[in-house]
Amino acid sequence: MIENTHISKVLIVDDEPDLCELAEITLSRMGLNTCSVNDITTALSLLKSESFDLCITDMNLPDGNGIDLVKHIQVHYPNIPVAVITAYGSMELAIKALKAGAFDFVSKPVDLHILRNLVTSAINLPKTNDESQQNNNNQTNMLGDSQLMQDLRKKIHKLARSQAPVFIHGESGCGKELAAHLIHNQGARKDQAFIPVNCGAIPLELMESEFFGHKKGSFTGATADKIGLFKAADGGTLFLDEIADLPLQMQVKLLRAIQEKSIRPVGSQHEELVDIRILSASHKNLVDLVKQGKFREDLFYRINVIELQIPTLRQRPEDIPTLASFLLRCLCKKTNAPTPEFSHDAMSALNEHTFPGNVRELENILERALALSENNKIELSDLQLPSTPSQVITDKPVESPVIEKTANTLQQQEKESIMLALEQTRWNKTAAAKLLGLTLRQLRYRLNKLNIE
Repeated sequence: MIENTHISKVLIVDDEPDLCELAEITLSRMGLNTCSVNDITTALSLLKSESFDLCITDMNLPDGNGIDLVKHIQVHYPNIPVAVITAYGSMELAIKALKAGAFDFVSKPVDLHILRNLVTSAINLPKTNDESQQNNNNQTNMLGDSQLMQDLRKKIHKLARSQAPVFIHGESGCGKELAAHLIHNQGARKDQAFIPVNCGAIPLELMESEFFGHKKGSFTGATADKIGLFKAADGGTLFLDEIADLPLQMQVKLLRAIQEKSIRPVGSQHEELVDIRILSASHKNLVDLVKQGKFREDLFYRINVIELQIPTLRQRPEDIPTLASFLLRCLCKKTNAPTPEFSHDAMSALNEHTFPGNVRELENILERALALSENNKIELSDLQLPSTPSQVITDKPVESPVIEKTANTLQQQEKESIMLALEQTRWNKTAAAKLLGLTLRQLRYRLNKLNIE
């Protein structure tokens, strides 16, 4: 559905009369004005004299290449999205066009349903290029005044104006899903669904059904039809978090679904078209996994058209005070509690901490400190930061399984100590807290954190 109140105008650049006519008829039925030209020279002349909301260009033209036109429009008319028409099977050229800044592509023979979806998404793109306003809108989402974060916000804003698949890389806890949300929320699909899925959390035997859906009776337990994640995200964005955890047999099926823009539910004989944007993420190095044969090279190139690197928190320590204050306000807002202040020693310790768990670790530290603090002030002791010297930090991602194993062991020991104290005091929380050397408030925090009822 075209949401613009004014009648949008589309420039069509193609030297095939039949294709131009097909596009003009299709777009006019969508309530759009069109203008067709046969070469790049005429297109450039029209762009100087007229205003357009979208350009659709063939790849091979009499006087040049469609990618050259994409690059020209990117520089001189950045608010005009450009879609490229490619020959059947020319995925390499399509990816090259996306890397050059094309909004999207459609392959010959042109599927009218796909063409209409593409045009709708392009026309509904936000028209503003007010970068300062964009940054202000994002300050509560992607915080930080460091140059790294300013550059990241600019790139996210640019990526939002495309349909190119984006691979988001960064350590655990640095904000990969948040970046995906921002790309979605600033783009043409912002009013449609954003469906995040952790690829490592789906059992292998249910994976195909979860992604593509199934028909009633297609397997034991399939008592009703079910739509999968692809169909749930139709019209919107599908975010594949920890995509490196997908087994090879599922990678093959995912690649086909992305390339064909269609799925086949388990037990169905028919393909179903889906219109989604794919964003993916992982803390693992996909290049290394491709070399090891653990990740398909063809899928890697398909999802990694554009890579977005999320900086670690230790790479931008100047952002820690801003982040800590914001996260603390958010935590207090949940319980309608007053926001405490940081003591000088507490803030100094946060600034010096290396945060192997990044922003997620900072939030966990603050949540614990809030429960332990007294007199509306967070002291150094409330943070409970590791007292041992920090290990040498490199840019190599932290091996999360080791961290999780250690954390789980400590958490289990704490849980057993609390359970023992509660049993000895016949579940009297006040007496148990005294026995453990905790305040009642501290004990309640731990009971809630450890899911002890």
